[in-house]
Amino acid sequence: MAKIPVSMIVNGDKVGPIEVDEYTSMLDFLQEYLNLTGTKLGCGIGVCRACTIVVEGDDGSLAPVRACTNNVGRFNGATVTTVEGQAETDSEGEILSLSPIQQAFLRNFSFQCGWCTSGFVNAATALLDRLKREPVAANEVEDVIDKALGEHICRCTGYVRYFRAVREVIESTPGLLKEKE
Repeated sequence: MAKIPVSMIVNGDKVGPIEVDEYTSMLDFLQEYLNLTGTKLGCGIGVCRACTIVVEGDDGSLAPVRACTNNVGRFNGATVTTVEGQAETDSEGEILSLSPIQQAFLRNFSFQCGWCTSGFVNAATALLDRLKREPVAANEVEDVIDKALGEHICRCTGYVRYFRAVREVIESTPGLLKEKE
């Protein structure tokens, strides 16, 4: 199997160049090469979205991307954030504070087994980034959350707690909702 060199920024750290088999999935790269096991394999065909990571675009915007169906070569030169990179940490890697989404998920006990949680955290993080650029009206929040998270599969909680937590963050974060006219 042919090898390709890959380099990227993962969770703020420069990685590579590392030689990997050209057909290595991003999920396998994260888990096997970087020991970042928070990104989960659910269905393996990109349907459940448990493997969702965040990729920074050229314009600085964040996008949710499935790691199980994309080869690592697609991410060469990219800036990627996994669930491990969402919390603020010190130089030793100790967690100083969780992201607003992570905090809201804990407050709302939005998970049970936790398998899908990293995908929800990353997709919600990308949603919050989008709303910073394109705020929505308060009466559109439920639809926006449903469009961003509605295709994620959770077999434990029934989604209500995830959606409630994301709504809580959107409604309490200045600038994500349009001003009332």
